[in-house]
Amino acid sequence: MENIIRTTEATKTTKIPHTLILLLGMMLVAYIATWLVPQGAFEMVANDSGRLSVVPGTYQIVESTANLTPWDLLQVIPRAFAAAQDVIFFVLIVGGVLAVARATGTVDALIGRMLERFGDSPQKLIFAVVFVFAMASSSIGTAGEYIPFVLILVALCKAMKLDAMTAVGMIVAGYGIGYGVSAFNPFTVLIAQQIAEIPVYSGIWLRFAIFLPFVLIGFHHVWQYTQRVQKAPHTSMMAGIPCPLDNKPVHTYPQLNGRHKLILASFVAALAIAVTGIATQGWYLYELGAVFIAWGIVTAVIGGLGADKAANKFIEGTSELVMTAVLIGVARGIALVMEDGQILHTLVHAMSMPLSHVSAELSAVGMLVIQTVLNTFIPSGSGQAYVTMPLMAPLGDLVGVPRQVAVLAYQFGDGFSNMIIPTNAVLMGIIGMAGVPYSQWFKFCLPLLAKLMLASALVLVAATLFGYGLDVQPQISAVVEAANG
Repeated sequence: MENIIRTTEATKTTKIPHTLILLLGMMLVAYIATWLVPQGAFEMVANDSGRLSVVPGTYQIVESTANLTPWDLLQVIPRAFAAAQDVIFFVLIVGGVLAVARATGTVDALIGRMLERFGDSPQKLIFAVVFVFAMASSSIGTAGEYIPFVLILVALCKAMKLDAMTAVGMIVAGYGIGYGVSAFNPFTVLIAQQIAEIPVYSGIWLRFAIFLPFVLIGFHHVWQYTQRVQKAPHTSMMAGIPCPLDNKPVHTYPQLNGRHKLILASFVAALAIAVTGIATQGWYLYELGAVFIAWGIVTAVIGGLGADKAANKFIEGTSELVMTAVLIGVARGIALVMEDGQILHTLVHAMSMPLSHVSAELSAVGMLVIQTVLNTFIPSGSGQAYVTMPLMAPLGDLVGVPRQVAVLAYQFGDGFSNMIIPTNAVLMGIIGMAGVPYSQWFKFCLPLLAKLMLASALVLVAATLFGYGLDVQPQISAVVEAANG
């Protein structure tokens, strides 16, 4: 009976379009929209940091429309690869370096040690990963930095008779929730507060207060799925889908010896250098890629791998992630089509208009919905802040939503939807490395997103009712005049 169920599940899985087809389909829908949606734009001004921000009240239909041809659509794909090159090359580098680390036996030895500690209590592992990753994303905005942990957690879950979906769930839940309830993420909260003209780090007490409850929502969702898979393995969403680790069971693990511990210590040191660079030097994927290359060289030396063997393992690791790199590039193309077709600002303008006709509490929830939808087209957190906050801040003044609440709505919409939108290159990299089809991930993540959105709406309504942020609300007379033209 179990075999029949597995066969049925596998058959259903094969009927689901490939993730690449889904992404190309979304790109085609975006292309068609450029012919149907009015093309327009806001005036843009450069701020002190050189980033462009929209000027509220300046939206107008453009005189010179951009009618994209099928040839333009085809050109978007290679352009998208170029636009996403930092993430693509970082993923390939990490894959190659981890292959070198695996060749030393360190990864298997680490998994064996963790099995000894968490083998009988996976709930402790799940909570620890979700909590730690959420803390990191909340404080310093880590995202792509989690990619090195994907295959390690997939292997660990496999050894605990869990599936790759559990591994991805732990990582992405922590990543998305950390961004959504961030206390002082420099790439989202600080930028949004600066644009809204309220003190940076203000209102931090509420973000600290809701951190643990939201983390528990993510933990419970992943743990609930894990319990079901443990009781009935055939219910796994990964049934019939090949494991990226060749689906070969590993019965024994090497002991964690001194050489392995030295390699792990060097890995911790590399992460510390990366975190310090992010926090103090503004490092991102190019610099982080260089850190991992350096760690790969150190690992090969400590592990006693010859130059040729290390090179071969690195190439093997990168070749395994070519499909992932392709998906990341195509995902970036969806937003690129919207930008080329000049309909992105039209969508922002159209979605913001209804907020002026409802109560302040509903307006706050409406801002959450708008930010969530727009994150599909503007997957960059800072980029979304520069496009939407110059509109949402003065609009909030008009409808009675404190600017601090508007910033919170932006955080929720940007952070939580990062867990499911296919235009998020980091997400596509994570699920690609884990061998999780996007369609299956969507089914897993959608209920979690619904829970987080409901909790977010309740927080926004309460925050508006109790005047969260009114103590730092700027004088709005000039703002109202500007908004009214």
